[in-house]
Amino acid sequence: MPGYSPISRRIRHVHRYVELLEVLARYGFADLLQELKLDGLIEKGRGIISRRPRANFERLTRAERIRKAMEELGPTYIKMGQVLSTRPDLIPQEWADEFAKLQADVPSVPFDVIRKQLEVEFPAGVDTVFKSIKETPLAAASMAQVHRATLKDGTKVVIKVLRPGIRETTDADMDVLRAVAHFTEAHFSNLGYSPTEIVEEFAKELVKEMDLTHEGQVTERLRAYFEEDEGVVFPQVYWEATTHSVLAIDEIEGVLISRLKDGDISPEDRRKVVENGARAVLRQCLEIGFFHADPHPGNLFAMSEGRIGFIDCGMTGEIDARTTQQLADLVSGVVTGDLERVIGVVAVLANVEPEKLEERSFRADVQSIVSRFYNLPLDKLNLGGLLQEFFAKLRAHQIRCPADLMFLIKALTTIEAVARQLDPSFELVTFARPYVERLVQRRYSFGAVRTRLRRSLLGYTELLEDLPGEVRPLLSNLRRNKVTFNLEHRGLNRLTHTVEHASRNISFALIIAAMLVGSSILVNASRNPGLNGLTAIGIGGFVAAAVLARFMTINNRRYRGD
Repeated sequence: MPGYSPISRRIRHVHRYVELLEVLARYGFADLLQELKLDGLIEKGRGIISRRPRANFERLTRAERIRKAMEELGPTYIKMGQVLSTRPDLIPQEWADEFAKLQADVPSVPFDVIRKQLEVEFPAGVDTVFKSIKETPLAAASMAQVHRATLKDGTKVVIKVLRPGIRETTDADMDVLRAVAHFTEAHFSNLGYSPTEIVEEFAKELVKEMDLTHEGQVTERLRAYFEEDEGVVFPQVYWEATTHSVLAIDEIEGVLISRLKDGDISPEDRRKVVENGARAVLRQCLEIGFFHADPHPGNLFAMSEGRIGFIDCGMTGEIDARTTQQLADLVSGVVTGDLERVIGVVAVLANVEPEKLEERSFRADVQSIVSRFYNLPLDKLNLGGLLQEFFAKLRAHQIRCPADLMFLIKALTTIEAVARQLDPSFELVTFARPYVERLVQRRYSFGAVRTRLRRSLLGYTELLEDLPGEVRPLLSNLRRNKVTFNLEHRGLNRLTHTVEHASRNISFALIIAAMLVGSSILVNASRNPGLNGLTAIGIGGFVAAAVLARFMTINNRRYRGD
């Protein structure tokens, strides 16, 4: 929090550190806590981590134990696991798969507490906005609770209300997570990912998740895109009853797909639900460029006549036109076996250093993927699977997949899993062929090429028009000999420093050598009668040479330590 130093924040949240240590020790992570020196954060720490972990945890993997610890630590950690389950570029794939099992269902908050929260959000009076609110919640999750309500004009809605105190809880937890991430990064340099980066990515998502006006705006935007599509439904937002902590929307009438049982809807409607859901996600991802990033069964409703309804739009992804073009280049390069084009796409999408692109092992891994999909018809190409495998390979080379593409991959693979669950005979790959074809056509069709050429010619024309005005001042300065050039050589300061240090060493060495030679001559000359006083001067020269040599040795050690 602003105004508090890291140490003062740590003191303020010491109770949360105690709870964190207790839970992690209970799930068998005492050795990790000691390695990270987290046990030294509080006096009670060493006593906590000396406790034995719960029985039967030896048979669980580390990812499973972390998932269970997150569930016990509460809302912030549950939400972090859910967000990280969409980011296998930041954490190992097996961890992402395990975190996807995290359930946010928790005991509901008493309605009296919810009522007080509503009174804070609507200071003019809850009754001025709502005619009635059902006290029994429809659902209770880690961050919010959902109730049926009726607006003052009689409109039936559902309201999503953030749990009271959730922002304070998450603020405390984020301070703890940042401290733990810094400890981890300081003690482990070969993790293959950055703990502090993971925490900051999560913090961004958490801010959006807890701003319900943001979710309302996103829901309205997606609703507008599908206004003419009768098979896809996004709820309407009622802004007069929406704040940063309250969201009022239409109630989707249907069956939550996660609770759908055989016989709830006919096989024909089940098929239509799958087709409508697949079409909606493919349109969002490959045509619109703005998409619901987490279309899992708990966020989808099977509605009458095979329609599908989307809720919980807080997590979204967006890819710009340039990224879409790069995806088309990737697909084209893979199916045509063009290795150089694929590597070029990687360089742009992932911002890879040129040296990495020339590594033999990197090129071999890219070639192995290209070989697998070479000459594959588009109706057999699983775009989500291709992207997932592609960036999984790149991760081995410490190449990070952009967050927007990870969300896209998550959306495509999630809806594929939903389709398999509802209708195992449905082939999403074949269904997606027109969308993939249009993706490639928008990049390589005659009309697309003509449009790009026209834009390029227009740009060159504008450049030629502006060129005389840009060149005239330069020519004028040339005539008056007032042109100056500023050259910057990166790394030159270090080179200059090294040369100066070497020059000083040579100078010291020459002086020491001269003093040693001169002192030797003086001591030797002192043997002649009448020159006895020269011995003391010669010895003084030896001592001075020794002092200078010691000074030069210390200076060199300091230089190497820089």
